[in-house]
Amino acid sequence: MDENMQDFIIIGHKAVTTGGFSLNDMPGSAGRMDILCRCINSVFFLSHDLRRDVQAHLLLLGEPNPPRVIRFNGEKLRYLNPDERSAGALIKKALDIGDISSVETRSTPGVWIREADLSTLLSEFSSDGRKIFYFREDGEDIRSTSEGLKDGVFILGDHLGLTEDEEKLVMELSAGTISVGPLSLHADHCIILIHNELDRVAFGQIQR
Repeated sequence: MDENMQDFIIIGHKAVTTGGFSLNDMPGSAGRMDILCRCINSVFFLSHDLRRDVQAHLLLLGEPNPPRVIRFNGEKLRYLNPDERSAGALIKKALDIGDISSVETRSTPGVWIREADLSTLLSEFSSDGRKIFYFREDGEDIRSTSEGLKDGVFILGDHLGLTEDEEKLVMELSAGTISVGPLSLHADHCIILIHNELDRVAFGQIQR
């Protein structure tokens, strides 16, 4: 795992694990792949640039070949435009690769795919000494802990949230649960708020 990076793990419970889906029907036949595409855009896009010190790990758990992890690296990422179809096309191309194994295969610049599950991802980050944070409404207010989130690993669910088993696994390895606010928000909106807090710390705009 790369150092000096913010890492986002986004879990897509229904997201298909084949590249045969249509970019015109990502909410339906692709298993809410549109949610993951919006998360990709929120992770990387600034107004006129990409964030380079960040990675996104999409954990796809839908049929027919779960689990799959697609990793996007902002430092090396190319061909991503700020629309869902662009992100969907990169995901589709990664899933079209044959003979996917536990070893990463590059599909396009800055995008890799492999066979891996949540336990594998969390164990790798934990072994590297990374702090893992789980976001949910009843967690600690992000504004009271934002200075400790640098180089963190942030876990977010899709519209289904996390299963009981997934949540148990995350809680065993996490540094804590964090909340971006009292209301339930979409994952891509949470990502923007996380970035905002980290940006405010980085640029010295946090006031105590």
